[in-house]
Amino acid sequence: MNSLFQNPVVKKFMTYKKSTQTPDDEYEKWSEKAVKNLIKRLKKVSNTGLGDLDRALSAQDKHSRCVLLPRSVDGRLQVSVSRKGLPHVIYCRIWRYPDLTSHHQLRSTDTCTSGYHSKKETICINPYHYERVIAPAELPPILVPRNHGESLPPHSEIPSAEDISGGQVPANADLPHDLNEMDLMTIFPDVGSPTLSGDEMDLEDLQSVSSPIDSPNSSSNCVTLASLPEPPPPNFDMLDVEPVSYAEPAFWCSVSYYELSARVGETFHASQPSLTIDGFTDPSNSERFCLGLLSNINRNPVVEQTRRHIGKGLRLYYIGGDVFAECVSENAAFVQSPNCNQRYGWLPATVCKIPPGCNLKIFNNQEFAAMLAQSVAQGFEAVYQLTKMCTIRMSFVKGWGAEYRRQTVTSTPCWIEIYLNGPLQWLDKVLTQMGSPRIPCSSMS
Repeated sequence: MNSLFQNPVVKKFMTYKKSTQTPDDEYEKWSEKAVKNLIKRLKKVSNTGLGDLDRALSAQDKHSRCVLLPRSVDGRLQVSVSRKGLPHVIYCRIWRYPDLTSHHQLRSTDTCTSGYHSKKETICINPYHYERVIAPAELPPILVPRNHGESLPPHSEIPSAEDISGGQVPANADLPHDLNEMDLMTIFPDVGSPTLSGDEMDLEDLQSVSSPIDSPNSSSNCVTLASLPEPPPPNFDMLDVEPVSYAEPAFWCSVSYYELSARVGETFHASQPSLTIDGFTDPSNSERFCLGLLSNINRNPVVEQTRRHIGKGLRLYYIGGDVFAECVSENAAFVQSPNCNQRYGWLPATVCKIPPGCNLKIFNNQEFAAMLAQSVAQGFEAVYQLTKMCTIRMSFVKGWGAEYRRQTVTSTPCWIEIYLNGPLQWLDKVLTQMGSPRIPCSSMS
């Protein structure tokens, strides 16, 4: 430990270290090793890296320059024999956020060109190029009337992603969220922003656009969160309630891939905040779901041709309870998200087109929490209906809907279903606490 401080450069950078609430000698030694390791690496890869880092730390400047390290194969940095970690997390913990526990708590600033989530060959480790994000676990608990001995019938429980996608197409896939009778809205695709899907777009005519009609916001059928009617007063004693809190699951979402009405391959469980779903044949890993290697003996030529055009596919981001979808393919992606449609005042079954290079927020936990709190006051059935908000469908290259030759998602050659595990598990806990539904379940319910 003393030998490290004989190096004046290490000593200088250690003066910028943020103190922890509980001093730990082992952590101090590890921090010094991490700083010494970084200094050696920066001297090898850059003539200006140490100077840029010194200026950023001394001035605590968010507008300082990026400080770059080459990205390793698994993205992590070996500091000691027994400890590896993501480099931006290591140095943010040492120099800015000593209580940092996970990369889920960080996002890069808009001015950072090589943030961890950018997937570039280099990673910026400048601590002032990262900000803390609000953890979904900080959502306020939902006050639910206590269950006095009434158990939830087994057939009323919310199914897991595996239950839903156990090799067969979901039962409601041909009736998207029971809303397929509603017309889908259509507008011109604007550059730089997602648009609502319209006329059929074939592979040989990928640039065609639809005829404009009224803006979705002008529809009298649209209901926004702000315009929802006030829920009726709760019919339970406010002193006889149990708070049910949101808990972050190990896998924030599960993704199933379909070709027409058949599920292909196993369900993918996402643990990382950035997930790429593409058409290539590389092995899948924690941050990438590759569809190219998946086989289907019943695959027809249309599906085969569409798969060739998935390319770089799409990228999902999970940041502080928000889910974003970005189209990184050369061809558009299409999304049906009830939560997103609610936010923008679109009809609930609206299918939205995301052009290449564009992104769209497709789920927000804060909005979901507000709807859940309202629904509890309206009863078991109202809460159960929110399960539809927790499933998102996306198709590659081909869209579907009222203006399409393909009317349902199961008519599209290649599509995925995304199950948001955190909100689903929250609903499950709320429903379990509420007990039995007022209306008995039957084969028709």
